[in-house]
Amino acid sequence: MFIGHFAVGFGSKAIQPKLSLGTLFLAAQFVDLLWPLLLQLGLETVHIDPGNTATTPLDFVSYPISHSLLGVCGWAVLLGGLHWSWKRNRKSALVIGALVISHWLLDLLVHRPDLPLAPGTSLHFGLGLWNLPAVTIAVEAILLIVGVTLYLRVTRSLDRVGSFGLYGLIALLVFINLGSIMGPPPPSAVAVAWVGHSQWLIVAWAFWIDRHRVARR
Repeated sequence: MFIGHFAVGFGSKAIQPKLSLGTLFLAAQFVDLLWPLLLQLGLETVHIDPGNTATTPLDFVSYPISHSLLGVCGWAVLLGGLHWSWKRNRKSALVIGALVISHWLLDLLVHRPDLPLAPGTSLHFGLGLWNLPAVTIAVEAILLIVGVTLYLRVTRSLDRVGSFGLYGLIALLVFINLGSIMGPPPPSAVAVAWVGHSQWLIVAWAFWIDRHRVARR
């Protein structure tokens, strides 16, 4: 799951318009933003294995810190707690925590059974939609349409940046998503980690766009 996480970020603007789209993206995609660093530190492991699933060649050998259910819940409490201590807004903090947890739930749909329950356990989960590429693309497309529609219903553009910047971001997300499915396998796990860090640019782009849009009355 890639674009679906950002789609949930878009849609969550309707729940808490006070939160920047950048903050919503950061929360929804946090564990995948953390994961590349853990790969580079040798704390988690991924292998390139074409055919591992019909959609992705990545074999997620070990990622209990970033992607176990217990770990994700811990990160949700941490991010939500940090936001509450800074802004003292309980609703915003709860939305941020829920977005972090939503990442594991969406991954549960598409991953084969490789999502751990907790570090050190042998229990792993995954429903395996990645073995059905057409279904995977359809699910993510529906999520994106719903998420963007909700975002557009609660915000309006102040200028061209708010309009064209938004549509450019959506086009970029679609391009990356289709490229990851239809393109060749990455050359190495090191390359996967470095490309993973580039997602911070998407978060920054979302912060930039949201400064050029305001909530509709």
